[in-house]
Parts: sequence; C-alpha cells; structure tokens
Amino acid sequence: MSLKTLLLLIPLLPLAAAAVAGLLRKQVGRAGSHWVTILGVAVSFFLSAYVLYLQVYQGMEAQNLSIYTWMISDGIRFEVGFLIDHLSVLMMTVVTFVSLMVHVYTIGYMADDPGYQRFFSYIALFTFSMLMLVMSNNFLQLFFGWEAVGLVSYLLIGFWFKRDSAISAGLKAFLVNRVGDFGFLLGIAAVLYCFGTLDYSEVFGRAEGIAGETVTILAGFEWQWITVICICLFIGAMGKSAQAPLHVWLPDSMEGPTPISALIHAATMVTAGIFMVARMSPLFELSDAALSFVMLIGALTAFSMGLVGLVQNDIKRVIAYSTLSQLGYMTVALGVSAYSAAIFHLMTHAFFKALLFLGAGSVIIALHHQQDMRFMGGLRKQMPVTWITAWVGTLALIGFPFMSGFYSKDAIIEAVHESSRFGSDVAYWAVLLGVLITSFYSFRLLYLTFHGQPRYRVDVGAGHHPPDGVLQHAPHESPLVVTVPLILLAIPSIVIGYLTIGPVLFGGWLSDSIHVLPQNDSVAAVGHHFHGPLAMATHALGTAPFWLMISGFALATFIYLFRPSVADLLQQKMPRIHRILENKFFVDELYQKIFVSRTINIGNGLWKKADAGLIDGVLVNGSARLMGNLSARVRLWQSGYLFQYAFAMIVGLIGMIAIWVMLK
Repeated sequence: MSLKTLLLLIPLLPLAAAAVAGLLRKQVGRAGSHWVTILGVAVSFFLSAYVLYLQVYQGMEAQNLSIYTWMISDGIRFEVGFLIDHLSVLMMTVVTFVSLMVHVYTIGYMADDPGYQRFFSYIALFTFSMLMLVMSNNFLQLFFGWEAVGLVSYLLIGFWFKRDSAISAGLKAFLVNRVGDFGFLLGIAAVLYCFGTLDYSEVFGRAEGIAGETVTILAGFEWQWITVICICLFIGAMGKSAQAPLHVWLPDSMEGPTPISALIHAATMVTAGIFMVARMSPLFELSDAALSFVMLIGALTAFSMGLVGLVQNDIKRVIAYSTLSQLGYMTVALGVSAYSAAIFHLMTHAFFKALLFLGAGSVIIALHHQQDMRFMGGLRKQMPVTWITAWVGTLALIGFPFMSGFYSKDAIIEAVHESSRFGSDVAYWAVLLGVLITSFYSFRLLYLTFHGQPRYRVDVGAGHHPPDGVLQHAPHESPLVVTVPLILLAIPSIVIGYLTIGPVLFGGWLSDSIHVLPQNDSVAAVGHHFHGPLAMATHALGTAPFWLMISGFALATFIYLFRPSVADLLQQKMPRIHRILENKFFVDELYQKIFVSRTINIGNGLWKKADAGLIDGVLVNGSARLMGNLSARVRLWQSGYLFQYAFAMIVGLIGMIAIWVMLK
C-alpha cells in the first residue's frame, strides 16, 4: 500500500462508516451501526499511529501531497492535499484515539436512545471533518474542515431536537460561530489577495516579503497586512475555540448527549482554533500586535471562565467552564509564541478532559440522567471505577505533579513568565491565579459528586418522572463499555506528560511544523531550566503554582467535606458577586439585548411592513381587490336585458362613426 493510499484511508474510513450507519440504518441495524463506525475509527487510529511511528522511529520526513485538483482559476489552484508532519500526525492520533473511546462509550450511554444509529453516524462524520482539517495543506481544505466540524457540532448539540433547550443551544452555537467564521473567511481572502495562493508552503515562504506592507482600513489608520490577516484568522479561532467574547455557545453545548460533549471539548471542535494558530505560526510570528491580542484574549478567558465555573451546579457545565479556562491557557501560550506548549497542553488536555466528561456521563447514567450536583453525593462506594478515574482526571486537570496536566500547564505558566511581550505580566497573573481557581472548582465537583452523604433517595414507586433527588433504582457502577474507555483514558492522563514532555516541548520535535523567531522563543528560555520530567516535578513542590493548587484543594476540602454551611454563608455575604458569576458576567443578557432583541424587532418590523403590509397587503391582496372591484363594475353591464345590449350597440356604433368623421 502506498503512503498516499494509506493517508487517504485515515479520513475516508470514518466518512464511509458514517455513510453506512446513517444511510443504511435498516440494513445494518443498531448493532451494525456501532460496529461499522467503531471499526472505521479504530482502523483510522491504528493507521494514524503507524504514521506517527514512521515519523518518530523511522525518520520519515514531512510529506506535502496533492491528492486532487478541483479547479485552477487565474493560476490559483483549488485542491485537496495533505501536509503530514509532526504536528498533523500528533493531532491525527489524538483525535482518532479519543474518538474511538467515545464511540465505544456511546454503546452504553445511548443504548436506549431512539436516535442510536443517527448518533453514531454523526460522531463518525465529526471525526472525518476534524481529520480533514488537521491534515490539510491549504486554506481551502482548512476552511472545508472548519465549516464541516461546525455543521456536525450543530447537528450533535441539537441532537435531541424535541427539546426546546437543545434546539436553542444548537442554533446559538451555529450563529456565534458564524461571527467567528466571517472573520476567518476575511483572513483567508486577505491571504489570497496578498499572496495569490492558498497553499501553506507558498504562503509561509512569501510571508516575510509582505511584512512591511500596509493597508488603510480607516482614514488615518494604517495597519500591516500581516497583522490584519492574523487577527482575522484568530477571530475565527475565537469562535471555534470559544474565546471571550465568542465563548457563550460552549456551555450551552451541554444540551447534547455526554459523548459529544467529550468529543467537542477534548479532540475536535474547540481544539481546531488552537491547532490553526499553531499551524499559522510563520504568519503570527511577524506580528507582535496580533500575538499580544491573542495572549490578552486568552488571559481574559482563562481567568474569567474559571471564576464562573466556581458557582455552577450542573456537573457537565462545571467541566465545560474548565474547558473554556484551559483553552484560555492554550491561547495565552500561543500569544507568547509558545506554540509547542499550547499543542502539548492540547494533547494532554484531550485525554483528561475526555475522561472527566465520560466520567460525568457515567454518573448521569447511574442517577437516571440527573446532572445537578446538589442531588448527588456519596457515590464512591457504588461506583468505584468511575470514582477512581474521576480522581485521576481531577489531579491531571489541576496540574498535580507527575500527572500529565502538570507538565503542560506548568510549562505554559513558565513560558508566560519568561516572555517580554506587551501585556505578558497581566497574562502571567491570570494563568497563575487560574491554578487556584481550577483546583477549587475541580475538588468541589469531586466532593459534591462522590463524597459526603448522599443527597438523593431511592423510591421504587416514584413514577416515570420522579422529582429531583428521587431515584427509582439505587445507583450502581456503569457497564464495561463505559468503564473500559474510562480506564484507557486514565492511563495517558497519568503518563503521557512524563513520557513526552522532553521530545515534544524541549526536543524540537515540532520544529518541522512550528516556526518561532529566536527573540520570541519563550519555550527555549524555559528549556534552559529543564533537567528531565522527574526533576521538573520535584522542583515544582516549592513553586507558586503548586502552593496555589494546594490552597484550592485545602479550601474546597474544608468547605465541601467538613463545613458545607460555609458555602451558603459566603453566598449570603456576597450576593452581588455570586449573582454576577451565576449569570456569567451577564454576557448572554447583553447579547440578548443588543443583538438578539433588536434583530427580532427588525424581523417583526419587516414582517409587518414589508411582508404583511407591502407584499401581502398591496401586491397580493391589493391586486386581488383591484381585479375584484373592476370585475364588479364590468359585471353591471351583463344584465341580460336585450334593450340594454341594443342600446349599447347603438351608442358604440355612433361613437365609432363620430371617431371616423373626426379622423377624416
């Protein structure tokens, strides 16, 4: 098998599986739909891992392959192509592995759902879309994958389309991402205008040639073209990777089934923006203004979204806000030119975030789809596997030494500390204090869910729709199709950071994919102090991030294990702060007032004035009324009396004679 054929199979197998599961549902049945999609994604994963093996151990060089030329217009090639380097292979392997775990997990989670086959078709299509995005070697294919993951996320967030909340969440995700995608499309258009090509290698090779060229956007204000391109592209990333203020869709995406929450947050949709900026590093490195903008947006998101996570009661929403915060960390790393640190955190985060979401889904199954942590508690005895893996995911998320999240998060914090970019001091304090916040809300979730006394009761005769806190059956551990993926995700959540930090972050493994100017290389500055993963973990015991993490743990333990009344007391003492955080800084309300309400008012006005008034009232109904009135007048001449007809004929004849005489 040739390399090109092998690479083609990686995205096409999930696509083919999606087509079979979605279009041949009656022929393959429920079991057939999950077997064909799992098989397609599994083979795709093993092929991705094989290509990774070729690059790591066989020294295979980066491959830039043209697969299919769609059109050539004015010398511009529109084609499908693959760029296979260390960055894309890393993403391919992570995406397919997490997707495979989600596919297996879905068998248990969606077992009783009537849309079982449709769901498997969608998640396989999601995997195909993300693979096309990360494997692309040109902006056209990048945009195709970009829009495809947006489309499938809309279908999956609104999967339970009979729920009004799911419909609204899907529409919200779609519309917010259209805002970001408008900026992204402008960026691609600017690339085409400046470079005359959409091919990555050609654009990157010519980037320095336009570094000094400017454009006047507003009278009296000149911008460098490279800055305009980078900021427009990053606006697209703000939508996909849910950076403030385009973050509002991601928490509402929890309306979709839990497996898709794990896939969106861990391996597909939200990681697309981080990957894209890292891929575009040769462009971003030429604009300090764009990088400062990226860094400050990331700092705002990391800190503010972590604060909102402190007061959430829905177990999935707490994890969702942790995703927003961690995406902020990755974005900050991009802004200080620590692209490799951002990708490294993206990789480690994919494993433990998928683990946390799937663990939350296991709890939700056990509690009959109860998601409010105020009606949980004491589940560690009934669900030991879920509890242990939840501890693993939590320790990785807070950055506990030796866990995967520790290596990637601490590397970002240190890279920001080493950076001298404008605004880096603000960003450093944001990511540093974020450690305390992350630790607190993570252990709050763990304690409210698994520890303490149960805050639910079992009532066998409660009926089909029991009230909150009442279960028809006692909770128990989830089946193997749920717990095995949890265990398989827990393993890399523990070891992947320790095993890969050296080569990925400080060994130059991503140097064939990422370009950093020497004066901006904050990762290299951190690398001067790196003496191996063991030394890094032991040295961290005396650093500020470690003690902030311990402080968050101690505070959450004191409040939620020993003095639960303190939480209520704090809420009573600080009602305004709690209200601001509970309402997510009122960003949704602001958008509702400024954009949504006004758009609805404009729509209502156009309906009343243009549709009902002009089109229906004047053009349609008005013309009908006019013809009716004319018909009524003409009908008066059709009386049926012969003398009237004779009189009319005489009058007409006289008139014709008079006209003939006048014309003579």
